[in-house]
Amino acid sequence: MSDIPENPKVFRRLAAILAADIAGYSALMGADEEATVRDLKGHQAVVLPMIGTYGGRIIDTAGDGILAEFPSVLGAVKCALAIQKVMAERNAAVDQAKRMQFRIGINQGDIVVDHARVYGDGVNVAARLENIAAPGGICISAKVHDEINGRVDAEWKDLGLQSLKNITQPVRVYQVHLVSREAPVLVTKASLTLPDKPSIAVLSFTNLSGDKEQEYFSDGVTEDIITELSRFSELFVIARNSSFQYKDKSVDVRQIGRELGVRYVVEGSIRRAGDRVRITAQLIEAATGAHCWADRYDRELKDIFVVQDEVARAIVVKIAGHVNLAEIERAKRKPTESLGAYDIYLRGVANRYKFTREANEEALRLFYKAIELDSEYSAACAAAAMCFNVRKAYGWIVNKDQEIAEVRRLARQAVQSGRNDATTLSLAGYVLAYVAGELDEGVALIDRALALNSNSAVAWRSSGWTRIWLGEPDLAVEHFARAMRLSPVDPVFSNMQEGTAHAHFFAGRHSEALSWARMALNERPYSHTALRIAAASSALAGSAEQATTMMARLRERDPALRVSNLHDILGSYHPEHITRYENALRKAGLPE
Repeated sequence: MSDIPENPKVFRRLAAILAADIAGYSALMGADEEATVRDLKGHQAVVLPMIGTYGGRIIDTAGDGILAEFPSVLGAVKCALAIQKVMAERNAAVDQAKRMQFRIGINQGDIVVDHARVYGDGVNVAARLENIAAPGGICISAKVHDEINGRVDAEWKDLGLQSLKNITQPVRVYQVHLVSREAPVLVTKASLTLPDKPSIAVLSFTNLSGDKEQEYFSDGVTEDIITELSRFSELFVIARNSSFQYKDKSVDVRQIGRELGVRYVVEGSIRRAGDRVRITAQLIEAATGAHCWADRYDRELKDIFVVQDEVARAIVVKIAGHVNLAEIERAKRKPTESLGAYDIYLRGVANRYKFTREANEEALRLFYKAIELDSEYSAACAAAAMCFNVRKAYGWIVNKDQEIAEVRRLARQAVQSGRNDATTLSLAGYVLAYVAGELDEGVALIDRALALNSNSAVAWRSSGWTRIWLGEPDLAVEHFARAMRLSPVDPVFSNMQEGTAHAHFFAGRHSEALSWARMALNERPYSHTALRIAAASSALAGSAEQATTMMARLRERDPALRVSNLHDILGSYHPEHITRYENALRKAGLPE
């Protein structure tokens, strides 16, 4: 008789299992519960995405634990090495009493998989290996050691046969050789693979104006240079949201290169005084820290757009083997003839990134003021429309019909004057699809944006969501993956994880959806979107207890949410997808 379960939804497979938890977590909680939970979430936000980077899938993240499955033993071990290296670096920056150290166990074995969980001896042995690992260390079974011996740059110590709790036969165990209890000998880095074209990240230029209030101007000019560079298809350009995460931090460019997966980094400074501006820029090879190019530009403020263009073109010519002259011409743009409108627009952008209701209202007021000064300022029109997008997503809409009409007006005004600007098109397209329900028109604009600029993380993320609404979940997963690679340390990275969770949900892959929702919740524990899709996925994956837990957290976050008003915050889903979402949440416990 076969030992394969009769239930067709339950099956067996061979996999590598990684089990991890925090050594002494209970004692840390007893000493300071609030600080321990905060610190754990901070570590998880760094560690959990690494599992996907090495080809793994998160199975569970209950409490301080991590359980993950890998199709490759080598991938599991490399991931464990990278996690311990990163944690050693993070712990070096905090007091010893507050340090958190993972113990990790890895086993290869037969596992049983269903829609709710993964179990079997393959999992049990990994968990027992984790129990005997030293803090900051890794223990692996002989099966794993045989697969990876000589293939990773780490030393392993044979601990011999070990009797593991509740495991019938003794298991030969190997541990990573430790120099100390806190710093394992680990060489593997959690670095991203370099793209097959010149790759670059532009860090936020330093404001040297002597006035903190001028910070918005430096950031705005830097963002414009990023936009200029991203227009060139010969380059791979990291999105603004990721490169700006290093603002005001002393981080070696070599580390930035590894974390963002780029070959080059641009640094610079901006000094604005009266009607004059000085911009300095330097191009650095990330792997070596060597300077490739540097220049300084002293100009009148009215020439700011020319300077941005010159900086971008100098960088492109330096690092790209071939540059399409037509793209250089297309990259030339003067977004507005009014410097006053440009200055006000940059102030609005600075407020937009604060993500509070007050800041959003101030951003909208400033964008309207910029439009008053230049009615054809497409970027300001698109940005104003996106303020209404935030209002819908956060439940701040006051007059639904009036605001939808205003979104349509602003978005179409933006497109009319910015038909060749990818950022304008992608923002206008997304807000038309999400707020105004004009899905076909919105998708067409986003597709045009991607054709103009394949480096736009915003466009790929927008396309991911709209592909879900179109009923194309597999394409949505691909587009979210492109967005995450272009912006790997984005403050809204969780939104891309939430989108990926939704795509898997509507493709019927409920366990995958739940894994991605959990990753998003590790970054934003009270995200309405992540809690919602986690509850729905748990319900359809057969995990009733978890569905109930997620629904309780969702209703705590939004007590007024009902099946009947769910459509107020959702995008332009097909009616059958809305019904599936409603039924799943109803099953999870959402009242009518």
